[in-house]
Amino acid sequence: MNGVINLIKPPGTSSAQAVSFVKRLTGQKVGHAGTLDPDASGVLPIMVGKATSLFDYIAQEEKVYVTEIAFGAATDTQDASGQVIQTGTKYPTEHALRRILPAFVGNVMQQPPTYSAIKQGGKRLYDLARQGVAVQAAPRPIHIGGIDLLRPTPRHGYMLRVYCGKGTYIRTLCHDIGTAVGCPAHMRILIREGTGPFDIGQGITMEELEQIIGQGNAPASWLTSPAEVLAHLPRVIVPRRYWKQCVNGAALSIEGLSDAADVADGALLTLYCGDAFIGLYERRGEQFRVRVMLFDPQGSSAAFS
Repeated sequence: MNGVINLIKPPGTSSAQAVSFVKRLTGQKVGHAGTLDPDASGVLPIMVGKATSLFDYIAQEEKVYVTEIAFGAATDTQDASGQVIQTGTKYPTEHALRRILPAFVGNVMQQPPTYSAIKQGGKRLYDLARQGVAVQAAPRPIHIGGIDLLRPTPRHGYMLRVYCGKGTYIRTLCHDIGTAVGCPAHMRILIREGTGPFDIGQGITMEELEQIIGQGNAPASWLTSPAEVLAHLPRVIVPRRYWKQCVNGAALSIEGLSDAADVADGALLTLYCGDAFIGLYERRGEQFRVRVMLFDPQGSSAAFS
């Protein structure tokens, strides 16, 4: 059983709790691709079986969030669950907010929040913060592809849609926007609408997943296969005579392979032997070398068992 579940995490459930829930239902090795804060909701890709090896490739995908920024108060956690540490009444107009948002788009540096899972000295920052030890992590580069201002909301808020890369803290973005416009702000609501190919519109709730698995439905009805997850990459199909080399994870010479010319040196690709999906490969010079072996001997080309 290998694949990824497009799980919709509810608020009040941690990402670790969601993983434990799926592990109990499936009895398989399970992991998630990108933590969602307990108070946040939305898409949390859950990797099952051999697909857990795809963490780095799913976590790097662009993410889409809808968030409500609330002006008038900053909090120690930068979200609505924290203690108010600063207030102000210089609420920005919609025009002023639209004017400042482009400054946060592109490759920018972001200071991770004190209450975060980042480790320093072997301890997570949120544990240190709860002990009264304020430790700041070093600013780090992030990428924000775009910010859409959707509409104003009651109590001096605005709904935003944010397109961003790995490692972006949306609550920190809200805090920093408040600083930039001269009015303290925090994140009131956060919903992850998408991660790479996974969209909230095609997601499945924890209750739905439990019911579907309990009814004995085939994994294909609730798992996205590794082949589908990686479908955006170039596909190389090698003849069946390479079967033994493929299933043993041996490097393959690209000489004589008709699809090889379309793959740049250093690029990732999905490799098939005949109609069987083998795994994620990388072109290195005149060879294709395996990065993640995903072949399932009991499954089809979709890698379901």
